[in-house]
Amino acid sequence: MSDRPPRSRSDGGDGPETPEPDARPSRPAGPGPIGGSLSELVFGLAERASIPSLTRRHDSTAVLGLFAFVNGVLSIALMSIAALVTGAPFIFPSLGPTAFLLFYTPTQPAASPRNTLGGHAIGAAAGYLSLVIFGLTENAAALVEGVGADRVGAAALSLGLTSGLMVWARVPHPPAGATTLIISLGILREPEDLLVLMLAVALLVVQAYVINHLAGIDYPRWSPRTTRAPSPS
Repeated sequence: MSDRPPRSRSDGGDGPETPEPDARPSRPAGPGPIGGSLSELVFGLAERASIPSLTRRHDSTAVLGLFAFVNGVLSIALMSIAALVTGAPFIFPSLGPTAFLLFYTPTQPAASPRNTLGGHAIGAAAGYLSLVIFGLTENAAALVEGVGADRVGAAALSLGLTSGLMVWARVPHPPAGATTLIISLGILREPEDLLVLMLAVALLVVQAYVINHLAGIDYPRWSPRTTRAPSPS
């Protein structure tokens, strides 16, 4: 039997001690259980919405997967609504990886508005230029007419130009590689379609800015946040 005297109640009474409430979870300071910033995003949104149960489980893989599912559905749903209202094709395959990048690693340089818009713009321009060089602007998509040497050349040139130009312009954004292939393979080949593509990317960036800032994540307005390298000791 312990000789330690029983702890008194917090209100000064002699009854049994009242258990302390659960400690409030703190904002994640680093990558979550699957890396990236999803757990920080879920925590910030749950805290803003005053949902304690969700705040406590912000780093649960099940919760993170459910959030990624819902956010992905909403992201493409917004584009679908815009497509229905305007009659323009606002949904493109390369928007999928861009959406994931903007919410999974929003503070990485590749996810910044400058890199996202700049990368897709380079990809679109390089893809269309490749169609012009190989005389494919009036041809059907590769899925319809098949792949010949000219189509292979256009695809290779578009991806090479996109990769090099993104590096030279310091705006790397990996999903732009999909954008340039969508165009050089003839899936999109009309200039107005390219303008709609860029508008869709801009809408996705606006959504990322709003949701990340609601969650308290310092998503940049344009350029990536610069971090100073530690000075040598």
